[in-house]
Amino acid sequence: MSFVITAPAPVSVPVVGSKDRFPVGRIYCVGRNYVAHAQEMGFTGREPPFFFIKPADNCLVIEPGQTPDLHYPSLTKDFHHEIELVACIGTGGKNIKAADAKKHIWGYAVGLDMTRRDLQGEQKKLGRPWCIGKTFDEACPIGAITPAAQAGDVEKAGIWLQVNGQDRQRSDVTKLIWNIGEIIEHLSTAWELRPGDLIYTGTPEGVAAVVPGDVMEGGVAGLTPIRLKVV
Repeated sequence: MSFVITAPAPVSVPVVGSKDRFPVGRIYCVGRNYVAHAQEMGFTGREPPFFFIKPADNCLVIEPGQTPDLHYPSLTKDFHHEIELVACIGTGGKNIKAADAKKHIWGYAVGLDMTRRDLQGEQKKLGRPWCIGKTFDEACPIGAITPAAQAGDVEKAGIWLQVNGQDRQRSDVTKLIWNIGEIIEHLSTAWELRPGDLIYTGTPEGVAAVVPGDVMEGGVAGLTPIRLKVV
C-alpha cells in the first residue's frame, strides 16, 4: 500500500523485561475519579463517571532510566500535573462486566495527564468543549508497561508525585471513586475497547502548576516510576 503523504510513525511504549513494545491506540481519561481531587475541583460525591479522549501522538514516551524534556506548551500560564495509574488494554470488547475486566488488561503503567488548566477553565465557563486544555503535544507522558501478571495488586498500590523532590500528590489506588473494573464496564458500553487502548484512571488530590526547570518524579508501587523535566 502507498500513501499520498508520509504515514506517521506508530506510537509505542516499552515493556518491562522485554524488547517488544506495546502499540498505542486510543487514550481514554477518567475525570475527577478520586474523592479528594473532586473536592479540590469544586465537586463532591460519587458522580457518574465521565471520560475524555486524547490522541496517541500526545504521548511522551519515557524510556526506562531516562529523564526526557517535557516542553512547556503554548498559550497557557497554568500548566498542571496529574499523576495517574494507566491500564493498558490487551483484549478488546463491548459491554464488558466489571467482574471480567481484568481479563482485558494486558498491563499497567505510570502516566501523567498534563493540563493547561487556565484554558480548560475558560472553556468550562463558556460551556464549550475543553479539548484545548487537555489535548496538545506531550500531554500524556507515560512510562514502561509492566505486564499484569507481574504488577502485583495495583488496586491497593500507593500513588505519588514529587516536584523538585517535594511531595505534591500522595495517595493510594484504593481511593478511586470508580475502580478499574467499573471504569472498563462504563467505557465499554460507550465505545468498543480495542487492543492498544490506554485508560488513564484518574488523579488524586494535590494537582498544581509546574514551570520550566521543574523536575517531576512519580510512581505507582510495583510499577516503573517516571522522571521528566519541564523545559
